[in-house]
Amino acid sequence: MWGPKSPSAQATFTPIPLTALPGLEVSPSFSPDGKQIAFAWTGDPSSGSKGFDLYVKSIGNENLLKLTNHPSQWISPAWSPDGTQIAFHRLSGSDTGLFVVPALGGPERKLRPTNAPYVEVLGGLTAVISWSPDGRLIAYVDSMPSTVNLLSLESLESKRLPQAEKCQAEGLPAFSHHHDSLAFLCSLESGETGVYTARTSGETPRLIARLAGLQGGIAWTGDDRRLIVASNQGSGSELLELTVADGSMRKLQVGQNTEWPTISQKGDRLAFSDTSTNINIWRKDLLNPASPDVRLLGSTREQANPQYSPDGKRIAFESNRGGPPEIWLSDSDGTNLVEISHLNNHATGTPHWSPDSRSIVFDSWFTGHPAVFVTGTAEMAPHKLITNVPEMFQPSWSHDGQSIYFLSTQGKGPKLYRCPAKGGTAALLLDGPVYGYRESADGETLYFADAWSGATLRKISTHQNGPTLTVEGMPALADASLWTVVDGGIYFVPATARNSICYLDFASRRVRHVTEVARDFTPGNGGLSVSTDGRWILYTQIDEINSDIVLIDHFR
Repeated sequence: MWGPKSPSAQATFTPIPLTALPGLEVSPSFSPDGKQIAFAWTGDPSSGSKGFDLYVKSIGNENLLKLTNHPSQWISPAWSPDGTQIAFHRLSGSDTGLFVVPALGGPERKLRPTNAPYVEVLGGLTAVISWSPDGRLIAYVDSMPSTVNLLSLESLESKRLPQAEKCQAEGLPAFSHHHDSLAFLCSLESGETGVYTARTSGETPRLIARLAGLQGGIAWTGDDRRLIVASNQGSGSELLELTVADGSMRKLQVGQNTEWPTISQKGDRLAFSDTSTNINIWRKDLLNPASPDVRLLGSTREQANPQYSPDGKRIAFESNRGGPPEIWLSDSDGTNLVEISHLNNHATGTPHWSPDSRSIVFDSWFTGHPAVFVTGTAEMAPHKLITNVPEMFQPSWSHDGQSIYFLSTQGKGPKLYRCPAKGGTAALLLDGPVYGYRESADGETLYFADAWSGATLRKISTHQNGPTLTVEGMPALADASLWTVVDGGIYFVPATARNSICYLDFASRRVRHVTEVARDFTPGNGGLSVSTDGRWILYTQIDEINSDIVLIDHFR
């Protein structure tokens, strides 16, 4: 793995806020003359905004031009080379797809539908697009696993970019300013992220460098000799400058929590999103539904994936309150916090308890690859779970304590496996795709989500391979992590009401509303957990998130 190199001298940059609006301003894109920026904004939260719309702002002018009126899960824009149009990728249920709209305002036109779900890929989103400098092509991401595709604006036909070797998922395409070169990121079998470039004529992509951590955007410098990559290797996202010729890197001194870099065609202006997030764990009293929800585990940073111990005495969760994400424990009332892992890695989490409440299994990229670790709560010394299957993540104990389930992306995944709790040969249970799973309380059934978002919940027997069945009466899930199984049913967040927790009763096959949360759940790693006595439910909520567009003038 290549790492950032320390230069003899670092340029000094002065970031200037371009936007300072309430809510989230993300995914900036320069106009060809570098005087305007298109970006996605959620609007003022106090106005009841329900999603992102597309806006344009001139540099040095506070007036905004709103180009869309369709609040969506995500929007990523790209200007046409002549500056007259803006293409954008919208994620919005059945209306997900590629669109164009006049840069001065007017009706939008749909170019094609896409199947790009609202999920993090390579630290970014699958909706990022780029317009070629000759105006003929739009690069976009589609399908799962995600692939980079090229849409011809003359014929509206698409073709897939040649696949990079050992690439499992592609994302974040970015055209160079002056040629037909396309940079993109790729999730490798090694667990790292590959930075690639390729010609649109069809040549095999060339690996420039490998990066650890999560990546949140990529852009070419004005001379097309370097790439700016937003990379989070454990301490917040930072901008790295990567030389295309030899793969050397240096860190740009522009601050942390920087994502979605974009550079003007002349190369003299750099813009990016500066984001701060506060995510906390909340508790609801299921026996007293009228009582207010309580923030149980909070900090100024992030905590997620809470799990009650089977004896009800403790809670395991993941948090970056001490730096990189680690596994933490607390008492059931949120007191007596203890950090039980010290792997110092950008991705450590998804803790699950053993049935006797004495051990925890979790995953981490500590070795450079996703792997599963087990630790006792007394000795707090994690050891790696060794099996015959690589790339292990999202583990969970069986109800009898004899086995550990986990997912793996070996081949085309994710697939579900089971191995002895002490390690050894793992058996394939489901050939995928499996994005979230739970064992029933009696150990007879495995429930699983078949997609990241809008998933159908399905089930299969734990004893033998056989057909998977749809869970009757179960609506589509908002997120593959936002559900949990208890003795009598399933608590979940529905795709049609993303701020609600509902309950499916197994006996009646009816769904009832449980509670409404004040803010959004955390997608991807939020998780729900119910105490063994059935009184309490834990959930992860985004209490505060702000993102502004920041500008660096005279960048080069």
